[in-house]
Amino acid sequence: MKRFHRGCGRLCLLAILLAALILFLRVNVLADTNSKHAILLDARSGQVLAQKRASERVPPASLTKMMTALLAVEAVPDLDEPVTLPEEIFPALYGADASMAGFAPGETVTVRDLLYGAILPSGAECCEALARRVSGSEEAFVALMNQKARELGMKNTHFANPTGLTALEHYSSAADLAVLLREALHNETFRTVFTTAHYTSMATAQHPEGLSMTSTLLGRLDGTELENGAILGGKTGYTQAAGLCLASLAQVNGKEYILVTLGAPGDHSTGQTNITDAVQVYRKLEKKK
Repeated sequence: MKRFHRGCGRLCLLAILLAALILFLRVNVLADTNSKHAILLDARSGQVLAQKRASERVPPASLTKMMTALLAVEAVPDLDEPVTLPEEIFPALYGADASMAGFAPGETVTVRDLLYGAILPSGAECCEALARRVSGSEEAFVALMNQKARELGMKNTHFANPTGLTALEHYSSAADLAVLLREALHNETFRTVFTTAHYTSMATAQHPEGLSMTSTLLGRLDGTELENGAILGGKTGYTQAAGLCLASLAQVNGKEYILVTLGAPGDHSTGQTNITDAVQVYRKLEKKK
């Protein structure tokens, strides 16, 4: 009986300590981030460890492309399938000053190339090409995006395009995007793309040596940011309306975490406060082992 009581006592103590840790994280770990909206998840369990205005509807910028890539890998099993980038998609993208991977109008590449182009350099032309390959048109693909969002319980999300360019009915929340990323990371192909730092596409007439791409997150890190872990991958985003955004995956003290931050100050020409926020949060987690 005494052993039973001692065992119960230990379990109660562990439960109290765990609850205290979660409360401490929720109160402190996001308190001084630059980002207006943020959420931190345990990647394995999905438990929310900390959040900051995480349910508010805001522009998600290029974090939208996570949904585009996920739907593409789910719909197209052959990553070596050739796809020609339609010439008609380019004028609008150039006019909107959309971020591009660098493929040319009419260039034929693989689905794999388009996936890496969408996630690493945030290529809008890759997203538009994938949308048309999967659904035949941007409009049909957007309907698929919103259907998937409903299936995942993303209650504060509505998509209007596959790229994240600002539109009136294009919004999401930090919490919803964290749900999306956690779901997407269960897909082995998506996870591989998401955690890749550098990639070179197949050789084409337009790019005889292939098109070299670098992750807009991992290309800015040197691997020494964390002493007992690493930032494994991520997707950045920016529009004037959205501010600097980031969805990232990190391993800290042997556990994986998902962090989504939205609305950090700055732009492409300034310090990347979305990335400094992520490094700061993950360093705080290191100290709580």
